[in-house]
Amino acid sequence: MNSTQGHNLIIKFLNKEANRRELEELDDWLSDQNNITIFNNLVRIHYLTTSCMADYDLHKAKESIKQKVKSNKRKSRLHVYTKISIAASILLAIGLIFGGRYFKKETVSVPNKIVIGSDKAVLTLENGDQVALEKGKSFQKGTMRSNGEQIVYGTHERTDEGDDVLYNYLTIPRGGQFYLQLSDGTKVWLNSETKLKYPVTFYQGQTREVELVYGEAYFEVTPSTQNKGSDFSVVSNDQTISVLGTEFNVSAYKDDDEIVTTLVGGRIALEKGNSRKTLRPNQQSRIQKNLDQIEVIDMDASQAISWVNGVFIFDGESLGEIMKVLSRWYDIDVIFESAQRKDFNFTGILERTKSFDDILTLIGVASQGEVKFEVKNKTVHIK
Repeated sequence: MNSTQGHNLIIKFLNKEANRRELEELDDWLSDQNNITIFNNLVRIHYLTTSCMADYDLHKAKESIKQKVKSNKRKSRLHVYTKISIAASILLAIGLIFGGRYFKKETVSVPNKIVIGSDKAVLTLENGDQVALEKGKSFQKGTMRSNGEQIVYGTHERTDEGDDVLYNYLTIPRGGQFYLQLSDGTKVWLNSETKLKYPVTFYQGQTREVELVYGEAYFEVTPSTQNKGSDFSVVSNDQTISVLGTEFNVSAYKDDDEIVTTLVGGRIALEKGNSRKTLRPNQQSRIQKNLDQIEVIDMDASQAISWVNGVFIFDGESLGEIMKVLSRWYDIDVIFESAQRKDFNFTGILERTKSFDDILTLIGVASQGEVKFEVKNKTVHIK
């Protein structure tokens, strides 16, 4: 079981929605000390925000799991739970911790003009024509089909040597996200304000190359063994990622100073200029756009791909960085009237399906009224 699945089980346990099988899996998962650390972090947030406790007893928490397992085993019938992602309904209730403090709820009034992000994109075809994709609008061309919420290219089509390579572009606007399946079966999730260039089909025996023009994308790459030995590579700015079949996230927004690549599983090699590094799972590389140096750190990869699972996970992030992330998803502009407000630190988990009103309410609560908001149309002024 990977860390994302572990997160799901913890959330379901805290929300009292885990069935017997899931509780048994969680109990087994907690036999690893690294997983206990992850469990500690999430449960600590839950206790701080729901019980106003500064700490909790891990032993009692684990005993609670064991007791629930025993109790459920005695029941003749088990309730069947629908599949849920890490974005469980309690995540907003888990709330915010600003500077390690907990505060009583306050309200923030926000006009209902700011909408939650949704599945939408603009597809640019090989002839330059553009097609707007959104829910309820179907589109088909050759073996490519879209239901308005995703695009899937047929896997049987191949480009013969000598034929021109035909490229499509998929552009995700602010306030959007989209899913794409390439002709080799590779799956790509695209975040807000992102643009990807890719071949309609790939040459047999040659490297399958796509370009992340800007933005953020999560890749699940089909291995070379399924593609007659063809490797896979992602080019972004001057960085090249060589892939043998793996899962990873790349963030290369235009307004960020660095390119951040996080490996979830498998193996990738990165190149920029004369620098080259190889990443292992749960490692992240950071490359300044104007430099060739590659910095590699160890981390929990599930945090970097939380957006794919429908949540924001912030771990000690500044309000300045948080608002940059929120502005892409809710398609808003942000103006800090006090630069000091950018330095508020935040740790917490929030659902991407919550209204912007809810998000601002929680930030206002956590700052104990120090951070104030004024929303004019789609511009948020932070005072």
